[in-house]
Amino acid sequence: MEYLVLIYRDESKDGEVDWAKLSQEYEEYAAAVAQAGVMRGGKKLQPSATATTVAIRSGERLVTDGPFAEAREQLGGFFVLECQDLDEALDWAARCPGASHGTVEVRPVMEA
Repeated sequence: MEYLVLIYRDESKDGEVDWAKLSQEYEEYAAAVAQAGVMRGGKKLQPSATATTVAIRSGERLVTDGPFAEAREQLGGFFVLECQDLDEALDWAARCPGASHGTVEVRPVMEA
């Protein structure tokens, strides 16, 4: 089963981040999930300020710059993992550097 591992972080604390160390941690994590054969994809996202939100209301398209809602943490990236079950996905999520610097959400991907 595929699981989406969503990585959230507080962008207002970006100035406190040791980016070189964090990048190394993510490289090591990505290598570990790849070596285990569970990696199906993943990407780092641009900051939430670059987001554009689209909604249809009363048949009209509404486009807004920025994220949909103000939140304490913003979506910063994701991995798609192929795991035997939720427990395995949670084990990998706990090893993700984002779990130490923010919040990691694990969500099963619907099968077609």
